[in-house]
Amino acid sequence: MPDVAQDPIVDELRARITAADADIVAAVNRRAAAVAALHAHKRARGYEVFDPAREERVVAAVLRANAGPLSDEGLRELYGVILPLCTREAARE
Repeated sequence: MPDVAQDPIVDELRARITAADADIVAAVNRRAAAVAALHAHKRARGYEVFDPAREERVVAAVLRANAGPLSDEGLRELYGVILPLCTREAARE
C-alpha cells in the first residue's frame, strides 16, 4: 500500500486546508467582535438586541452569495452555529 505521508498532493491539500482553517478562525473572530460592538451599542441605547428578521436576511444573503461546493443545507447548518455562537460571545462582553 502506498504511503500517504510521502504524497506531495496530500501535503499540498492539507496545507490549503490549514490555511483555510486560519481564515475561518480570523473571519469568525472579526464577526464576533462586530456583533459584540453592535450589541453594546444597542444595549446602551435601550434597543432590542435580538433581531430574528435580520438573522433571516443574513442567511438569505449568504445563500444568494454561495457559489459552492457547500450546499445550501450545509450553509444553513453552518450559520445555525455561527449566529448563536456570535450572540453568545457578545453576551460575555
